[in-house]
Amino acid sequence: MSEIKAALLSSDTAAAVEARKALEGITDWVPLEEAELVVALGGDGLLLQTLHAMLDRRQIVPVYGMNLGTVGFLMNEFRTEGLASRVREAKKFRLHPLRMDARTISGDHVVWPAINEVSLLRETRQTAKIEIRIDGKTRMSELTCDGVLVATPAGSTAYNLSANGPILPLSSDLLALTPISPFRPRRWRGALLPSNSEIEFHMLEAGKRPVSAVADQKEVRDVANVKVSTDEKVALTLLFDPEYALDDRIVMEQFQA
Repeated sequence: MSEIKAALLSSDTAAAVEARKALEGITDWVPLEEAELVVALGGDGLLLQTLHAMLDRRQIVPVYGMNLGTVGFLMNEFRTEGLASRVREAKKFRLHPLRMDARTISGDHVVWPAINEVSLLRETRQTAKIEIRIDGKTRMSELTCDGVLVATPAGSTAYNLSANGPILPLSSDLLALTPISPFRPRRWRGALLPSNSEIEFHMLEAGKRPVSAVADQKEVRDVANVKVSTDEKVALTLLFDPEYALDDRIVMEQFQA
């Protein structure tokens, strides 16, 4: 891999640390800030952490992940042999993160990216009451719930799936809008929306029923209004082995008991 500057990152699990040691001698690895490519060893959590690190530094390069975690849905199989050729022959998949624009009751304003999902969650025993607007039009005047989330295709197999949301093929230009323990309307199961939609959440009775907003792992509390949209100006690139049938895995995941 000497023809390209690559950084080697790993999680701190024993398996990932041992894998890192096995790969350290195959090339001259460089620090992340100098890299043209990242090889990440771990699970989907490490992949998410790596992508956010690049967003924070505004230095976005392709990521080739190898699974040494529990699920590793977006990771390739770990093998030490032939890594350079695997990276050269890998298929590229581009994804755009979400942009969360949140304002708090006190007037604070935060803008954060999210690769998997943006979640709104009640902070106390009181259920949240949320108005939902899509592209400026009110589609639900009051959702009473524990929370609600917007998931990307890459994040649809994470928290969204646990909340009984749909799994989205990575190639789909869709977002999943999924309620979390809805009380009223009880039978509402969410919606599929075009990826270019602007989704706005307005907290009803925000002082009495406080709600936090979470962009992947970053949280802001006591929000009054949250807008979520796809950031088309930012593109992240994941690399997959040609034989890695990610679309098949997504299909099969939908038939798991």
